[in-house]
Amino acid sequence: MNRTTKIAVCVLAVGAALISFGVWRTAPPNLLSQAALPDTWSSQNLSRDGISVALEVKSLAEDGVLREGEFADVQFRVSDSASGQPLSGVNPGAWLDPETVAADKAQGREQSCKSRVGVFLKSSIGARPMLDLNSYFLLVMNRDASVSVVDPSVSVGGITSTMARIDIKQPPMDWVTPKDNKRVFVSMPTAGEVAVIDSEQFKLVESVAAGSNPVRVALQPDERLLWVGNNAKTAGQSGVTVIDALSLKPLKYLATGAGHHEIAFSKDGRFAFVSNRDDGTLSIIDIASLTISKQLKTGSHPLSVAYSPLSQAVYVADGKDGTVTVVDTASLAIRRVIKMKQGLGPMGFSADGRFGIVLNTLENQIAVIDAATDSMIHELDVSAEPYQVVFTKAYAYIRGLASAKVTMINLSSLGAGRTPISQGFEAGPQAPRLAGDLPLASSLTVSRDDNAVFVVNPVDNTTYFYAEGMNAPMSGYPNRGQVARAAMVIDRSLREVEPGLYSSRIKLPAAGRFDVAFLLNQPNIIHCFTALVEPDKNRAKLPGVPKVEFMLDKSTAALGSPYTVRFRIVQGQQKAQRSGVKDVQVRYFRAPTSQARQVAALDVGNGIYEAPVTLDQNGAWYLHVRAASLGTRFDDKTFASVRVLPGDAH
Repeated sequence: MNRTTKIAVCVLAVGAALISFGVWRTAPPNLLSQAALPDTWSSQNLSRDGISVALEVKSLAEDGVLREGEFADVQFRVSDSASGQPLSGVNPGAWLDPETVAADKAQGREQSCKSRVGVFLKSSIGARPMLDLNSYFLLVMNRDASVSVVDPSVSVGGITSTMARIDIKQPPMDWVTPKDNKRVFVSMPTAGEVAVIDSEQFKLVESVAAGSNPVRVALQPDERLLWVGNNAKTAGQSGVTVIDALSLKPLKYLATGAGHHEIAFSKDGRFAFVSNRDDGTLSIIDIASLTISKQLKTGSHPLSVAYSPLSQAVYVADGKDGTVTVVDTASLAIRRVIKMKQGLGPMGFSADGRFGIVLNTLENQIAVIDAATDSMIHELDVSAEPYQVVFTKAYAYIRGLASAKVTMINLSSLGAGRTPISQGFEAGPQAPRLAGDLPLASSLTVSRDDNAVFVVNPVDNTTYFYAEGMNAPMSGYPNRGQVARAAMVIDRSLREVEPGLYSSRIKLPAAGRFDVAFLLNQPNIIHCFTALVEPDKNRAKLPGVPKVEFMLDKSTAALGSPYTVRFRIVQGQQKAQRSGVKDVQVRYFRAPTSQARQVAALDVGNGIYEAPVTLDQNGAWYLHVRAASLGTRFDDKTFASVRVLPGDAH
């Protein structure tokens, strides 16, 4: 049973939409007693059934102390007890949660630990651990100048946990993230900048100047430099801007030619390949010197560029000429031109570089290239007006503009003389083209486990989750109050950083004693280590983040009747009333996709505020409270809803 199958089994068992890691057998484990807590708790060991597990927590603070608010690396080293050989690919699960003394006394620590892990596996909304070291998040690119953060693991019955909204300067167009998922670079054409999002804390950290009309963004293989395509109207400003991905400083601009630019790199990181659509050329840039080494004519209208590590060549698709030009990355010369049909557009290669798929929007087809022979081996009908393609290990997924259907091509069925196998599923009720103004960023994104995809339907404003082997999407995540356009997975799970060593970086919670629950599949091991986080004595005690308490007299309203939203703002454990906040606003919208409205709230005393809202259509309306002066974390999760009924029904 592979990891995704395990996930699906657990999902079906508990009714949850997603589980963000593997599912393990639940036979009662023979757990060891917890050893005495060391003074620093920095390392603890467990040995059972021939397996050794060593927990080590490394503080990133200069003094090495595990202190609240600081970052630390939680590391599990899993090895064979007899030989000491590291165990790779075992995919452990782990959680951190406050210690439960009462449950440990009532049930015994071993049974209490097992029970808590069972609850964590269900991903229930009301029983989440403080820190889930197996989690991942979904970033949703919105039509307006924002990005939404969704936690898919707590969606049950269509209720989605939208964790945060990240505001940026201008509407986004494209984005890219490094392999560690710690940052996201987002192009903003109308701002002339790239937004930099900290995807560990989900906040905007910088906006970097990126030339005129920055559109496509790409990271070179070593992720040291960020490349930005500038689709400027004038030839002198049309090219690429190169930015240092660490310091976030622009390094150089190169004018490559007129038109839209797609960007690819050689595997060794020596060269960047930039297409110039209106000039009909491909610019080859030496990355070490950041100079243009060569300009190649690749047709009259090159629309896409893709690299195959198998053939060590770059493939340039020309929509007007109906050709794919193959450029050898060693000689930097054209080695072949593959003749196809007019209408070619986006293109991509499978992970092993064997098969390239070129979309043909005019013909509603794809063409398959075998990189071993640089020849076209298949032409297949797919969803109408195909415009996006992504790959998992087993399938290619093709999204069509004029169809809600996503086509899947079985990669193992491809090859000269073979009959390709295709299937598909409906991702929403309507075709994406009905939404208009779509970005370059893909509406398809591959799941963390590489055997499922998320698909954004911009018409019904929902992101669908499809697991391979299913007949239809398993879940849907509505994007309340925003208009979804694209999606990206941010992985926060334990990663195998070296054979047998599984690590995750966390921000330490408030001071106290915590359980670090560990779970392994084979052999079945469930164990709760104990953790101690020291208080930060130098940090002033804060009263806590302000929160909203809605005071709605009723949850329904008659259509056309006046409706006033009442709420209280409190702060800290004592719920101190916060009066006198001048910039409080109520933001409200009708589900699922109506334009959000805002109205100022009036302070009526004792921390209570009122705001009249216009609920002029039947349906469910969602209410949020905002106040910039109270900080970005203020009311990032709290909302209320009011259902508007026709007058006679009310």
